[in-house]
Order: sequence, then structure tokens, then C-alpha cells
Amino acid sequence: MLDHIGFDVSIMKRSRAFYDAALAPLGITPIMEFRGWVGYGRNGKPEFWIGKNGKPRMQGVLHIAFSAGTRTEVNRFYEAALASGGKDNGGPGLRPHYHADYYAAFVLDPDGHNIEAVCHLPE
Repeated sequence: MLDHIGFDVSIMKRSRAFYDAALAPLGITPIMEFRGWVGYGRNGKPEFWIGKNGKPRMQGVLHIAFSAGTRTEVNRFYEAALASGGKDNGGPGLRPHYHADYYAAFVLDPDGHNIEAVCHLPE
């Protein structure tokens, strides 16, 4: 399975503010900075990276889902993401077409990527 993922962002300051705020309700925080990149994670392991390396960047092509421990965390992620510049791409709620307890929210980050928080547990 995956160990970590990273991608280039268009405006680092804007994306850093967005991810700092949006991921905090999920217990995901900046853990490490390295050569213009920021690594986010839980328990001291950076698993999600954003940075600016000058290479051509992708816009609006990624879908990344972060696990949430509770439905409340999903709701807080959504609220924080919108408050920090994200755009609604599907508010918090059940998605029974995936499975009966699939509770998720979707936002577009400042570069248009589809960012999701999901809880697979019953309420």
C-alpha cells in the first residue's frame, strides 16, 4: 500500500493555510518541512506532502481521501476547509452507494483537487 503522497501546488502560502486548517480537525498536522515542502501526518510520520518545485503542476486532477475517526471530524473538516478557501464539492453526509456507513465530505482545494474526509464507522 502507499507510504506517502505529495504534489506540487501553485501558491504555497495559500495551500499551506488551507491544509493546516482543513486537516487539523482530523488530527493531521504539519510534521516536517524539507526544501520548500511540508509533510503532514499523525503520530510523527509525514504521509501527505505539498510543495513548490517549479515543475509543471497538475490542476484539479487529484482525489485524495483522508480517514476520519468520527462523523463529527468529517463535519469539522468540511467547515474548516470552506473557511480557509476551499470550495464545496459535496457536503457532509452518507454515501450509501459506497456502503451503508460511508460518511464523507468533499471540498476542492485552492488548486481544484478533490479533497475528501471519510468515516466508515456507524454513528
